[in-house]
Amino acid sequence: MNEKSKVISIHPSDNVLVALEDLSAGSVITHQGITITLVEDIPAKHKFFLQDMPAGNSVIMYGVLVGKTLQATSCGSLMTVNNTAHAAAPYGWKGDANKWVPPDVTQFTNRTFTGYHRSDGRVGTANYWIFIPTVFCENRNLDVIREALHDQLGYSVTHPYRHQTRQLVDHFIQQGNVDDFELSPVIATDKKVRRLFKNVDGIKFLNHQGGCGGTRQDAATLSSLLAAYADHPNVGGITLLSLGCQHLQVDQLLTDIRKRNSAFDKPLLVFEQQQSHSEEQLIGDAILATFKGLIAINQMERKPAPLSQLCIGVKCGGSDGFSGISANPAVGYCADLLVALGGKVLLAEFPELCGAEQQLIDRTIEKSHAEKFIQLMEEYNHAAQRVGSGFDMNPSPGNIRDGLITDAMKSNGAALKGGTSPVVDVLDYTEQATRPGLSLVCTPGNDVEATTGKAASGATLILFTTGLGTPTGNPVCPTIKISTHSALARRMPDLIDIDTGGIISGEKTIQQMGEEIMEFCIQVASGNILPKAVLLNQDDFIPWKRGVSL
Repeated sequence: MNEKSKVISIHPSDNVLVALEDLSAGSVITHQGITITLVEDIPAKHKFFLQDMPAGNSVIMYGVLVGKTLQATSCGSLMTVNNTAHAAAPYGWKGDANKWVPPDVTQFTNRTFTGYHRSDGRVGTANYWIFIPTVFCENRNLDVIREALHDQLGYSVTHPYRHQTRQLVDHFIQQGNVDDFELSPVIATDKKVRRLFKNVDGIKFLNHQGGCGGTRQDAATLSSLLAAYADHPNVGGITLLSLGCQHLQVDQLLTDIRKRNSAFDKPLLVFEQQQSHSEEQLIGDAILATFKGLIAINQMERKPAPLSQLCIGVKCGGSDGFSGISANPAVGYCADLLVALGGKVLLAEFPELCGAEQQLIDRTIEKSHAEKFIQLMEEYNHAAQRVGSGFDMNPSPGNIRDGLITDAMKSNGAALKGGTSPVVDVLDYTEQATRPGLSLVCTPGNDVEATTGKAASGATLILFTTGLGTPTGNPVCPTIKISTHSALARRMPDLIDIDTGGIISGEKTIQQMGEEIMEFCIQVASGNILPKAVLLNQDDFIPWKRGVSL
């Protein structure tokens, strides 16, 4: 960093600088012996040019091509969507060029976490019972069961909003209006609801909109996804609700579960509504049988396991111009630590790897995996282009407003979450990670579709970085929310678990933050810390239909 940490250059060959704070027009910046006078205001997180840029000139950031200028642009000018368009270099297999130097893992070498050991040798970071509908027709029944079980077994979240609404109702009845009414302040409480089953971390419900009415391919993809969740190491038992006439038949789902894990032996309860005498009987029988199942899986207790048993999915959502400077590289360092310890890391969101392909291909050990990655990327991008979109249209208005101008810029910052280790495997949607090391997983960039897919591939924890604030989680995979800057952590303390803003201020290094994130992961994996997304029951689940979703 230079100029008292007002700006940062990410790579020596970059021809843009990133503002770490708001900079005013006329400010003088010195960089590598060059003096730059800003010709306009540069908001924090945004980039400005280090030299005069003719139209069509290459914009370099992270040491790679991230865009082309649309018009002649002066040195010291703000990069915007009006003067810069997405551009990325061609890519292809050139042979494994990765020369990885693992980080020092001395402080973690003999560490363990306490998890749930499954009969197939995998270890979960939680012990959940899940309800799965084979078709959207059963969603309402799941909602009824959720309300009954969550309330009585201690898994519901106690919100103040019912009390506030009651206040509004009472005031309206008494006064006839609420224009002059002020709600009493929300009072925080540390009161914990007593859970009947101390070794059952939650009862989760995978409501979805599929199972019938779409294509048979949609049903098959959904079946593979639901099978992955049933087989997930964080899941102890399953209750399956089916209507009976839908595309996704129970037999297909059971077959997919066995195909995924021939040794599958978890309790799995099946209830088909069209075979029941009434909805009341269906729900009553499901609750009774599930209660007995909960008694059974409650007998399982946490036991020590090596860190090599962890599988961490890395994700960014609500990204900003600091994501590729603070939170993502810090998570990447944590990812490298886990890989060096023999664990698994999953990097997904293929639309957000556009422009970063060559670096990932150069890190891929086997040619066949590199070719699979190229094929998946090209097929996905071509499908988007056929409907008038494309990976280059991935940045959202929020991304752009906070400094991510092109998809290649966003992607190269996003890819840093995966660290620097070799790519050992490339997985299509719902394929299971089996190799220790870093695997690439084909999912959309959409936050929930991506986290849903990471859990399907075996992630037992998810590290989710955000610069704007994203209230999401996953039903079976504890999701740890990491802010890119301290202002966000202060503004949204109910959502953020870890603040990497110290990297922006210069108070901490990427290595220090990466080690802190790893320590936090160990505590979450052991059940000693519950991430905010878990405390809030942010159990978001959206299956991907393999259509165009960026």
